Amino acid sequence: MTAPLVGKDALAAEVGNRQFHASWTSNEHRMRRLLAEFIGMFGLVFILSGGAAVLAKYGGGSPNTYTVALILSAFSALWLMVAIFFLGDISAHFNPAMTFAFALRKDMGWSMAAVYWIVQCIAAIAAAMLAKWMFGPLGNLAATRPPDGLAWEAVAFEALITFGLVLMVLGMANGPKLSGPYVPFAVAAYIMAWGSMGGPFDGAAMNPARALGPDVALGDLSTYWVYVVGPISGAAIAVLVATTLRGSAKAQEARAAMGDPTAAG
Repeated sequence: MTAPLVGKDALAAEVGNRQFHASWTSNEHRMRRLLAEFIGMFGLVFILSGGAAVLAKYGGGSPNTYTVALILSAFSALWLMVAIFFLGDISAHFNPAMTFAFALRKDMGWSMAAVYWIVQCIAAIAAAMLAKWMFGPLGNLAATRPPDGLAWEAVAFEALITFGLVLMVLGMANGPKLSGPYVPFAVAAYIMAWGSMGGPFDGAAMNPARALGPDVALGDLSTYWVYVVGPISGAAIAVLVATTLRGSAKAQEARAAMGDPTAAG
């Protein structure tokens, strides 16, 4: 008995191998996807790093930690909502943990996932460096740090909140990449809720690239591992749970993960 095709293999069978290889694996479409990822990731880190610096410089005093977390969560939530709306049909992962989840679920290939990670990290570093150049390292550029002596607790927290984010996206992705009418609002609400709650604890990154940019700009990678181990672990568990709940990825889910080049015409 032949095993059912899943993910990108199911998509290739649905649209036909010739069209799949001509469209989804074309260099033109790949470049559009990577450019979309760069724009989305750059905007996210710049609005956080620049926002933290501007708050510190022009915030009228020294806002308390929770107020800063609340404001920065609103900044990132609003940016992600807008970015998913206008880039969603091309590519809107904006998070290496999300890309990891799609690759693990076989919605996209590992080689393309690796290129996504590189672009996402470059975008995050460029954004944080630009914010530092414009505003200085004020507000610590919204760098994420676990509380002293609580590194593993921060890993567990990052795993938990990333698990929820990835599970939500995997459950709601339907049709061209995250362009459904409710997904941008759901992502924004989730980021706002957990960023506000967890920001004062460890920064509530949920995103290895978002954590990397400010760390590189500040020259301190001592705790960066927390924001790789936690989110990647949470994403892996989310894929397992999503598969248990909904079964293996189908063609439409691979289309959601990789964007839809046929919609460009």
